[in-house]
Amino acid sequence: MARPYQIAVLGACVLVAACGDGGAQGNSAAMQLDGDAIDPAVMEALGDPIMIDPLLTAQADRDSVRPPPRPYSGALPQDAVATGTSLPAGEKLLRAPAPVEQRNPAARESITLEALAARQFGPACAAKLRYSAGWANRLPAATPLHPDARVIEAAGVQGDGCALRAVGFYAAQPLQAMLDWHYTQARRAGYTVEHRSDEGVHLLTGTRGPAAFAAYLAERGDGGSDVEMIVSDGGA
Repeated sequence: MARPYQIAVLGACVLVAACGDGGAQGNSAAMQLDGDAIDPAVMEALGDPIMIDPLLTAQADRDSVRPPPRPYSGALPQDAVATGTSLPAGEKLLRAPAPVEQRNPAARESITLEALAARQFGPACAAKLRYSAGWANRLPAATPLHPDARVIEAAGVQGDGCALRAVGFYAAQPLQAMLDWHYTQARRAGYTVEHRSDEGVHLLTGTRGPAAFAAYLAERGDGGSDVEMIVSDGGA
């Protein structure tokens, strides 16, 4: 004698089979063409899984307004994207003289703009430096910021007998190009310039009356250059 739950399972199976047969018959009837003839190619196409080509779907409805296919990127551009793009066309640079090898503890041991300023211009004014990115825009015209500079930090002091500007930046320019550019700007502004180096760190120093500057330059691993520049315009 069949138990109640066995009867229920059997009934469910019968219903499923009936639905399946009805569905198949319905599909077959719908595809009957030319006197009960079923097109095999059509049946095969309907039986295949649906496939979507993402490259083709991106071309659909070109005139519609739709969101971008991927989130907008907020990443910084690669350094090389700026290489040589900001310099005036046809600008002729002077060649910086070969460096004089000289031990320079300031270049290797000083890790802040304040420490570098103290080495070059004394601790009294260096201790008064105040950090703010705005100081990068207040360099004297004779010692400007490189057009491709990406400022990392800047500091300055004006008054109380001190007139210093300090800026640290990197640029997507090779070291020799940066040396030539800073040397050219200083020479054209009337500075007397010296070039020294110590274990890969280069130092350009220049004087013009009471005004003076010092630029520390080093090559980056990506082919660009790191620069720290301290400028005194001689005023207060």
